[in-house]
Amino acid sequence: MWTSAARILLSLLAVVWIHFPGPSAAAGPPPLGEREVLPNGLVWLFSEQRSVPLVAVNLLLKAGALRDPRGREGLAHLTALLLTQGTKKRTATQMAEEIDFLGAKLSAGAEEDYAMVSLTVLKKDVGQGLELMADAVLNPTFPPQELRRKVQQLLASFDSDEDEPMVIARRAFDQRLYGQHPYAFPPKGTPQGLKAIQRQQVVEFHRHLYRPNNAILSVVGDISREEARELILKYFGGWSPGRIPELTLPPLPPLSRPETQVIDKKITQANILWGHLGITRQNPDFYAFQVMNYILGGGGFASRLMDTIRETRGLAYSVGSTFEPGLEPGPFYISLETKTENAGEAVALILKEVERLRAEPVSDTELADAKSYLIGSFPRRLDATGKRAALMAYVEFYGLGLDYPGRYAEIIQGVTAADVLRVAQQYLHPERYLLVVAGDRNRLPRLPGLVAAQEEKEKDDAEN
Repeated sequence: MWTSAARILLSLLAVVWIHFPGPSAAAGPPPLGEREVLPNGLVWLFSEQRSVPLVAVNLLLKAGALRDPRGREGLAHLTALLLTQGTKKRTATQMAEEIDFLGAKLSAGAEEDYAMVSLTVLKKDVGQGLELMADAVLNPTFPPQELRRKVQQLLASFDSDEDEPMVIARRAFDQRLYGQHPYAFPPKGTPQGLKAIQRQQVVEFHRHLYRPNNAILSVVGDISREEARELILKYFGGWSPGRIPELTLPPLPPLSRPETQVIDKKITQANILWGHLGITRQNPDFYAFQVMNYILGGGGFASRLMDTIRETRGLAYSVGSTFEPGLEPGPFYISLETKTENAGEAVALILKEVERLRAEPVSDTELADAKSYLIGSFPRRLDATGKRAALMAYVEFYGLGLDYPGRYAEIIQGVTAADVLRVAQQYLHPERYLLVVAGDRNRLPRLPGLVAAQEEKEKDDAEN
């Protein structure tokens, strides 16, 4: 427990400054910025960018949906949303009016691994903007009427989801893949979880996890390091650290064979998700996996799946593969929408392309094109102050290092065809996968991969 005397003593201590010296010209781009750890444990990152008179500030908190308790899915996201809906000094209306008056943007929300509070403000108003941001983060009151209003808004979004077959398919996919694990649910939660959340639980979630020693603050824009540091110390230097509860997660359910779920929807198209668990972001094979995914289905019209399923067979307008690595193994999946009668052929082609990627090295042209795109598109992650602030927080959170942009191109260039073949053989599993199809059950073809689910449903219907 931190006493007032201890906090005062800490504030008088010199902060630890870690400076990342710029590399030589031959070593590539300079680091994203500089890094400092305040006495209260807050890590803050800085990058001076004078191109436009704006300052972007991102506060990342290790308080994402991974922290949602079972039966209270959506607590992390709801807590973040409510930060700007009333503080000890301002009502929700007053907060909104002051932000609008500054022409600033202040937003908050949570994803699977973390919560994020983002501010973009003109340089001349950066002090006022940071005061508003700090007030929202440090002093929220979580008014009951605002909590009820936010819950109702989120519940309404679930009603809209029912009109989106692919959203329904993805929900079923995640729930089977992750079981009791928080990744089984979207960050916005579930209707049942949101209805069960009480205000005191929001207060406690904030009290335990919204602490400086559980946070990363990045500042980017038209401001000097000295100015930024002074403001950060003014508004966040007195933020009290605390003991962060240990994160415990349930084991992931096994997927030892092909499994199929058919969600009966009387529609003309079959919405298909095929996949299984992927990798974590810290996995050293991330980069080879990224190249492999681009070649398989992540590269749009340059990908094998698009060429085979759309261009050659004309079975789908769009098809692609995606992987979502996080602190925990994220999902890897292939998604497409096709005519119901073509669903079986589409799934067979997915399996064929996955097997081919595991059986033989990719071509030199495919490898070169994938590398060229990934390296060439990376600068777009840095072409605005807000993007740079978000990337800085991201690389700190996942332990990638502020020299990440300079190393990224070199790492991608170093990926070989043998690396792609190895990760395909190690991480793609055509022998044990989950297939979810949202479509008209009665019109789906009785082909391998779909027949088991149909026969199970027919057996249940006969017994009932």
